[in-house]
Amino acid sequence: MKNGLKAGIIPLIIIVAIVVKGSYFIVKEGRQAIITRFGKPIGNPITEAGLHFKKPFLEEARFVDKRILSWDGDPNEIPTKDKKYIKVDTTARWKVIDALTFIQTVRNEIGAKTRLDTILDSITRDVISNERLVEAVRNSNAIIEKTEAKRLEIKAKREKGEPILEEEITVDIENIETGREELSSKIAVLADKELNKLGIKLIDVQLRRISYAKSVEKKVYERMISERTRIAQKIRSIGQGEKAKIEGKRIKELRRIRSEAYKTSQIIRGKAEAKASAIYANSLGKDPKFYSFIRSMEAYKSSLGTNARYLLSSDSEFLRFLKSNN
Repeated sequence: MKNGLKAGIIPLIIIVAIVVKGSYFIVKEGRQAIITRFGKPIGNPITEAGLHFKKPFLEEARFVDKRILSWDGDPNEIPTKDKKYIKVDTTARWKVIDALTFIQTVRNEIGAKTRLDTILDSITRDVISNERLVEAVRNSNAIIEKTEAKRLEIKAKREKGEPILEEEITVDIENIETGREELSSKIAVLADKELNKLGIKLIDVQLRRISYAKSVEKKVYERMISERTRIAQKIRSIGQGEKAKIEGKRIKELRRIRSEAYKTSQIIRGKAEAKASAIYANSLGKDPKFYSFIRSMEAYKSSLGTNARYLLSSDSEFLRFLKSNN
Protein backbone atom coordinates (compact mmCIF):
# COMPACT_ATOMS: atom_id res chain seq x y z
CA MET A 1 0.00 0.00 0.00
CA LYS A 2 2.78 2.36 0.96
CA ASN A 3 4.72 1.45 -2.16
CA GLY A 4 1.69 2.23 -4.34
CA LEU A 5 1.18 5.60 -2.64
CA LYS A 6 4.82 6.46 -3.09
CA ALA A 7 4.66 5.49 -6.75
CA GLY A 8 1.69 7.82 -7.27
CA ILE A 9 3.23 10.83 -5.45
CA ILE A 10 6.47 10.90 -7.47
CA PRO A 11 4.79 11.53 -10.86
CA LEU A 12 2.60 14.18 -9.21
CA ILE A 13 5.68 15.98 -7.88
CA ILE A 14 7.29 15.85 -11.31
CA ILE A 15 4.18 17.31 -12.96
CA VAL A 16 3.95 20.08 -10.35
CA ALA A 17 7.66 20.91 -10.88
CA ILE A 18 7.16 21.09 -14.66
CA VAL A 19 4.10 23.34 -14.22
CA VAL A 20 5.92 25.64 -11.79
CA LYS A 21 8.99 25.87 -14.02
CA GLY A 22 6.84 26.66 -17.05
CA SER A 23 4.94 29.40 -15.24
CA TYR A 24 7.85 31.86 -14.81
CA PHE A 25 10.82 33.18 -16.71
CA ILE A 26 13.73 35.54 -16.00
CA VAL A 27 14.55 38.59 -18.10
CA LYS A 28 18.23 39.46 -17.88
CA GLU A 29 19.77 42.92 -18.12
CA GLY A 30 20.06 44.06 -21.74
CA ARG A 31 17.24 41.75 -22.84
CA GLN A 32 13.49 42.10 -23.37
CA ALA A 33 10.78 39.50 -23.79
CA ILE A 34 7.53 39.00 -25.70
CA ILE A 35 4.88 36.53 -24.52
CA THR A 36 3.45 34.42 -27.34
CA ARG A 37 0.37 32.19 -27.11
CA PHE A 38 0.40 29.39 -29.66
CA GLY A 39 3.02 31.41 -31.58
CA LYS A 40 1.00 34.64 -31.63
CA PRO A 41 2.48 37.62 -29.67
CA ILE A 42 0.26 39.00 -26.90
CA GLY A 43 0.63 42.04 -24.71
CA ASN A 44 3.43 44.60 -24.65
CA PRO A 45 7.14 43.79 -24.55
CA ILE A 46 8.58 43.16 -21.10
CA THR A 47 11.66 45.36 -20.84
CA GLU A 48 12.37 45.28 -17.08
CA ALA A 49 14.90 42.76 -15.83
CA GLY A 50 13.73 40.28 -13.20
CA LEU A 51 11.29 37.43 -12.57
CA HIS A 52 8.07 37.36 -14.62
CA PHE A 53 5.17 34.90 -14.95
CA LYS A 54 3.26 33.31 -17.82
CA LYS A 55 0.72 30.56 -18.32
CA PRO A 56 2.47 27.21 -18.55
CA PHE A 57 2.12 25.14 -21.71
CA LEU A 58 -0.03 27.82 -23.37
CA GLU A 59 2.42 30.71 -23.42
CA GLU A 60 6.08 31.02 -24.34
CA ALA A 61 8.61 33.79 -23.64
CA ARG A 62 10.69 34.91 -26.61
CA PHE A 63 13.73 37.02 -25.81
CA VAL A 64 15.09 39.89 -27.85
CA ASP A 65 18.30 41.86 -27.24
CA LYS A 66 17.70 45.55 -26.50
CA ARG A 67 21.39 46.56 -26.55
CA ILE A 68 23.14 48.21 -29.48
CA LEU A 69 24.26 45.52 -31.91
CA SER A 70 26.77 45.63 -34.75
CA TRP A 71 26.41 44.63 -38.38
CA ASP A 72 29.30 43.98 -40.79
CA GLY A 73 28.51 43.78 -44.46
CA ASP A 74 30.45 41.91 -47.13
CA PRO A 75 32.71 44.05 -49.35
CA ASN A 76 30.86 45.01 -52.52
CA GLU A 77 32.33 46.06 -55.86
CA ILE A 78 30.54 49.27 -56.87
CA PRO A 79 31.07 51.58 -59.88
CA THR A 80 31.22 55.29 -59.01
CA LYS A 81 29.73 58.14 -61.02
CA ASP A 82 33.12 58.76 -62.69
CA LYS A 83 33.31 55.10 -63.82
CA LYS A 84 35.85 53.87 -61.27
CA TYR A 85 35.27 50.46 -59.72
CA ILE A 86 35.87 50.30 -55.98
CA LYS A 87 35.32 47.82 -53.18
CA VAL A 88 33.27 49.21 -50.30
CA ASP A 89 33.29 47.56 -46.86
CA THR A 90 30.43 48.83 -44.68
CA THR A 91 29.62 48.47 -40.99
CA ALA A 92 26.64 49.69 -38.93
CA ARG A 93 25.14 49.74 -35.44
CA TRP A 94 21.49 49.02 -34.72
CA LYS A 95 19.07 48.08 -31.96
CA VAL A 96 15.55 46.75 -31.55
CA ILE A 97 13.08 49.48 -30.54
CA ASP A 98 9.84 47.56 -31.09
CA ALA A 99 10.21 43.94 -30.01
CA LEU A 100 6.68 43.02 -31.07
CA THR A 101 7.13 44.31 -34.62
CA PHE A 102 10.60 42.80 -34.70
CA ILE A 103 9.31 39.30 -33.92
CA GLN A 104 6.38 39.65 -36.28
CA THR A 105 8.56 40.69 -39.23
CA VAL A 106 12.05 39.14 -38.90
CA ARG A 107 11.44 36.75 -35.94
CA ASN A 108 15.05 36.82 -34.60
CA GLU A 109 18.53 38.31 -35.01
CA ILE A 110 19.41 35.93 -37.85
CA GLY A 111 16.41 37.15 -39.82
CA ALA A 112 17.30 40.75 -38.92
CA LYS A 113 20.84 40.31 -40.26
CA THR A 114 19.47 38.97 -43.53
CA ARG A 115 17.25 42.02 -43.95
CA LEU A 116 20.11 44.35 -42.94
CA ASP A 117 22.30 42.74 -45.59
CA THR A 118 19.68 43.32 -48.26
CA ILE A 119 18.67 46.86 -47.30
CA LEU A 120 22.08 48.33 -46.42
CA ASP A 121 23.91 46.74 -49.37
CA SER A 122 21.26 48.00 -51.79
CA ILE A 123 21.18 51.56 -50.43
CA THR A 124 24.98 51.75 -50.18
CA ARG A 125 25.27 50.71 -53.81
CA ASP A 126 22.70 53.31 -54.92
CA VAL A 127 24.33 56.17 -52.96
CA ILE A 128 27.95 55.40 -53.92
CA SER A 129 27.16 54.83 -57.61
CA ASN A 130 25.62 58.32 -57.82
CA GLU A 131 28.74 60.05 -56.42
CA ARG A 132 32.32 60.56 -57.60
CA LEU A 133 35.15 58.56 -56.06
CA VAL A 134 36.57 61.55 -54.16
CA GLU A 135 33.25 62.03 -52.37
CA ALA A 136 33.58 58.56 -50.83
CA VAL A 137 37.25 58.99 -49.91
CA ARG A 138 37.61 62.50 -48.44
CA ASN A 139 35.70 64.43 -45.78
CA SER A 140 36.94 67.96 -46.49
CA ASN A 141 38.93 70.14 -48.90
CA ALA A 142 41.79 70.65 -46.42
CA ILE A 143 44.17 68.79 -48.75
CA ILE A 144 43.61 71.45 -51.41
CA GLU A 145 44.75 74.18 -49.01
CA LYS A 146 47.85 72.18 -48.08
CA THR A 147 48.58 71.53 -51.75
CA GLU A 148 48.33 75.23 -52.60
CA ALA A 149 50.67 76.09 -49.71
CA LYS A 150 53.16 73.49 -50.98
CA ARG A 151 52.98 74.95 -54.50
CA LEU A 152 53.78 78.42 -53.17
CA GLU A 153 56.70 77.01 -51.17
CA ILE A 154 58.13 75.25 -54.24
CA LYS A 155 57.68 78.43 -56.30
CA ALA A 156 59.57 80.49 -53.69
CA LYS A 157 62.43 77.97 -53.66
CA ARG A 158 62.61 78.01 -57.45
CA GLU A 159 62.82 81.82 -57.47
CA LYS A 160 65.66 81.70 -54.92
CA GLY A 161 67.50 79.07 -56.98
CA GLU A 162 67.33 76.48 -54.20
CA PRO A 163 67.20 72.77 -55.10
CA ILE A 164 63.66 71.37 -55.04
CA LEU A 165 63.57 67.90 -53.52
CA GLU A 166 59.79 67.81 -53.04
CA GLU A 167 57.47 66.37 -55.63
CA GLU A 168 56.23 69.10 -57.93
CA ILE A 169 52.43 69.12 -57.92
CA THR A 170 51.11 69.12 -61.46
CA VAL A 171 47.67 67.54 -60.98
CA ASP A 172 44.66 69.56 -59.87
CA ILE A 173 42.85 68.01 -56.91
CA GLU A 174 39.08 67.86 -57.15
CA ASN A 175 36.86 69.72 -54.70
CA ILE A 176 34.29 67.67 -52.81
CA GLU A 177 30.71 68.74 -52.22
CA THR A 178 29.40 65.92 -50.02
CA GLY A 179 32.22 63.97 -48.40
CA ARG A 180 32.52 60.55 -46.84
CA GLU A 181 30.74 61.35 -43.56
CA GLU A 182 27.79 62.91 -45.37
CA LEU A 183 27.49 59.83 -47.59
CA SER A 184 27.47 57.63 -44.49
CA SER A 185 24.75 59.79 -42.93
CA LYS A 186 22.73 59.68 -46.15
CA ILE A 187 22.92 55.88 -46.24
CA ALA A 188 21.88 55.72 -42.57
CA VAL A 189 18.85 58.00 -43.09
CA LEU A 190 17.57 56.07 -46.12
CA ALA A 191 18.14 52.67 -44.51
CA ASP A 192 16.57 53.75 -41.20
CA LYS A 193 13.28 54.48 -42.96
CA GLU A 194 13.16 50.90 -44.22
CA LEU A 195 14.34 49.33 -40.96
CA ASN A 196 11.82 51.20 -38.80
CA LYS A 197 9.14 49.06 -40.43
CA LEU A 198 10.91 46.04 -38.90
CA GLY A 199 11.07 47.48 -35.38
CA ILE A 200 14.77 48.31 -35.82
CA LYS A 201 16.51 51.64 -35.20
CA LEU A 202 19.69 52.21 -37.21
CA ILE A 203 22.21 54.10 -35.04
CA ASP A 204 24.84 54.86 -37.68
CA VAL A 205 26.58 53.57 -40.78
CA GLN A 206 30.30 53.81 -41.54
CA LEU A 207 32.21 53.21 -44.77
CA ARG A 208 34.92 51.21 -43.03
CA ARG A 209 37.20 50.59 -45.98
CA ILE A 210 37.31 51.66 -49.62
CA SER A 211 39.77 50.12 -52.07
CA TYR A 212 40.20 49.78 -55.81
CA ALA A 213 38.93 46.71 -57.59
CA LYS A 214 41.58 44.21 -58.71
CA SER A 215 41.24 45.31 -62.32
CA VAL A 216 42.18 48.88 -61.38
CA GLU A 217 44.50 48.26 -58.44
CA LYS A 218 47.40 46.97 -60.54
CA LYS A 219 47.36 50.03 -62.80
CA VAL A 220 47.23 52.34 -59.77
CA TYR A 221 50.25 50.62 -58.20
CA GLU A 222 52.17 50.81 -61.48
CA ARG A 223 51.46 54.54 -61.73
CA MET A 224 52.54 55.06 -58.12
CA ILE A 225 55.78 53.15 -58.73
CA SER A 226 56.43 55.21 -61.86
CA GLU A 227 55.89 58.47 -59.98
CA ARG A 228 58.12 57.38 -57.08
CA THR A 229 60.83 56.33 -59.56
CA ARG A 230 60.66 59.70 -61.29
CA ILE A 231 60.96 61.53 -57.98
CA ALA A 232 63.88 59.29 -56.93
CA GLN A 233 65.70 60.03 -60.20
CA LYS A 234 65.12 63.75 -59.71
CA ILE A 235 66.48 63.64 -56.17
CA ARG A 236 69.45 61.59 -57.36
CA SER A 237 70.13 64.14 -60.13
CA ILE A 238 69.97 67.02 -57.65
CA GLY A 239 72.31 65.07 -55.37
CA GLN A 240 74.82 64.61 -58.19
CA GLY A 241 74.67 68.35 -58.90
CA GLU A 242 75.28 69.17 -55.25
CA LYS A 243 78.14 66.67 -55.20
CA ALA A 244 79.76 68.40 -58.20
CA LYS A 245 79.41 71.78 -56.46
CA ILE A 246 80.97 70.48 -53.26
CA GLU A 247 83.77 68.77 -55.22
CA GLY A 248 84.48 72.02 -57.10
CA LYS A 249 84.62 73.98 -53.84
CA ARG A 250 86.93 71.35 -52.35
CA ILE A 251 89.37 71.48 -55.29
CA LYS A 252 89.33 75.29 -55.28
CA GLU A 253 90.01 75.39 -51.55
CA LEU A 254 92.76 72.78 -51.88
CA ARG A 255 94.47 74.83 -54.59
CA ARG A 256 94.20 77.96 -52.46
CA ILE A 257 95.74 76.20 -49.47
CA ARG A 258 98.56 74.77 -51.59
CA SER A 259 99.22 78.16 -53.20
CA GLU A 260 99.38 79.88 -49.86
CA ALA A 261 101.58 77.11 -48.47
CA TYR A 262 103.95 77.37 -51.45
CA LYS A 263 104.08 81.14 -51.11
CA THR A 264 104.83 80.88 -47.40
CA SER A 265 107.48 78.21 -47.95
CA GLN A 266 109.20 80.31 -50.66
CA ILE A 267 109.24 83.34 -48.39
CA ILE A 268 110.76 81.30 -45.56
CA ARG A 269 113.26 79.70 -47.93
CA GLY A 270 114.26 83.07 -49.39
CA LYS A 271 114.79 84.51 -45.97
CA ALA A 272 116.80 81.45 -44.92
CA GLU A 273 118.96 81.55 -48.04
CA ALA A 274 119.59 85.27 -47.61
CA LYS A 275 120.57 84.71 -44.04
CA ALA A 276 122.77 81.75 -45.01
CA SER A 277 124.45 83.79 -47.77
CA ALA A 278 125.12 86.59 -45.35
CA ILE A 279 126.68 84.20 -42.86
CA TYR A 280 128.60 82.49 -45.67
CA ALA A 281 129.91 85.76 -47.09
CA ASN A 282 130.85 87.00 -43.67
CA SER A 283 132.80 83.86 -42.86
CA LEU A 284 134.58 83.79 -46.26
CA GLY A 285 135.46 87.48 -46.11
CA LYS A 286 137.60 86.94 -43.06
CA ASP A 287 140.06 84.58 -44.89
CA PRO A 288 140.63 85.05 -48.67
CA LYS A 289 142.58 81.78 -48.98
CA PHE A 290 139.74 79.84 -47.40
CA TYR A 291 137.30 81.57 -49.75
CA SER A 292 139.41 80.55 -52.74
CA PHE A 293 139.56 76.99 -51.49
CA ILE A 294 135.80 76.73 -50.99
CA ARG A 295 135.04 78.18 -54.39
CA SER A 296 137.46 75.76 -56.04
CA MET A 297 135.84 72.80 -54.26
CA GLU A 298 132.45 73.91 -55.47
CA ALA A 299 133.83 74.20 -59.01
CA TYR A 300 135.28 70.67 -58.79
CA LYS A 301 131.99 69.33 -57.57
CA SER A 302 129.99 70.88 -60.37
CA SER A 303 132.42 70.23 -63.22
CA LEU A 304 134.27 66.99 -62.52
CA GLY A 305 132.06 63.95 -63.21
CA THR A 306 132.74 60.29 -62.56
CA ASN A 307 133.28 59.29 -66.21
CA ALA A 308 134.30 62.73 -67.51
CA ARG A 309 137.61 63.28 -69.31
CA TYR A 310 139.52 66.58 -69.25
CA LEU A 311 142.66 67.70 -70.99
CA LEU A 312 144.53 70.07 -68.68
CA SER A 313 148.16 70.99 -68.22
CA SER A 314 149.89 69.87 -65.07
CA ASP A 315 150.50 73.41 -63.97
CA SER A 316 146.90 74.43 -64.47
CA GLU A 317 145.71 76.90 -61.88
CA PHE A 318 142.37 75.10 -61.79
CA LEU A 319 143.92 71.95 -60.35
CA ARG A 320 146.22 73.57 -57.90
CA PHE A 321 144.32 72.24 -54.87
CA LEU A 322 144.54 68.68 -56.20
CA LYS A 323 148.30 68.69 -56.40
CA SER A 324 150.36 67.13 -53.65
CA ASN A 325 152.30 69.59 -51.52
CA ASN A 326 155.35 67.37 -50.98
